[in-house]
Amino acid sequence: MIELRPFSSLGGANHGWLDAKHHFSFANYYDPQRSSWGNLRVWNDDTIAPHSGFPPHPHRDMEIITYVREGAITHQDNLGNHGRTEAGDVQVMSAGTGIAHAEYNEEDVTTRIFQIWIQPTRTGEKPSWGSRPFPKGERAGEFVILASGFPDDNNEGGGDALPIRTDARIVAATLKAGETIEYPLGQDRRGYLVPASGAVRIGDVRIDARDGAAIRDEAVLRVTAIEDSEIVLVDAA
Repeated sequence: MIELRPFSSLGGANHGWLDAKHHFSFANYYDPQRSSWGNLRVWNDDTIAPHSGFPPHPHRDMEIITYVREGAITHQDNLGNHGRTEAGDVQVMSAGTGIAHAEYNEEDVTTRIFQIWIQPTRTGEKPSWGSRPFPKGERAGEFVILASGFPDDNNEGGGDALPIRTDARIVAATLKAGETIEYPLGQDRRGYLVPASGAVRIGDVRIDARDGAAIRDEAVLRVTAIEDSEIVLVDAA
């Protein structure tokens, strides 16, 4: 089952410095049919004006993944972490027992991000933050795991992905027009796929840039690029 959620159907709010589109209920946008997808709770498509951003604010008990599509985002928190994450790269914040952070676009250009929240399956742990570059060339024509709650995938267990404290993976790929790749989702899992750019097809469903596709009951996803594309997929419980 693949449910297309066109970009034009998303909720959202324009705050001037921030133009936010919500794939799921968030803030003042509420849609009971789009409250979550498995343990995936939030997927925001944020456009952030130069020299602006989110001032310090708290979180707890949430895995927050930021995928930078254009520009860069600069993170700082009350643990002393500070870092800049550029387009194509990813940062992960495990809010744990509580963290306060700020996210700023300190660039002279607009920054565009996907902000993804996943409910944790491990709670009561100290908060943490990490980021990692994932050059697009490393994921050309194949899915690369960016963040994962499975130790074999992440750097807690010898893998390359950033660790998250939940039963989920975030993967990404870049495809040339006409290329096809597969992802073994599994019948009992849920997927949520969004092209950061381009357009792809799964079965007879076309998914354009910034559209969402809510996927279940698909053992193997077969994704074909209609145009040169960059795609992000959450594999959720």
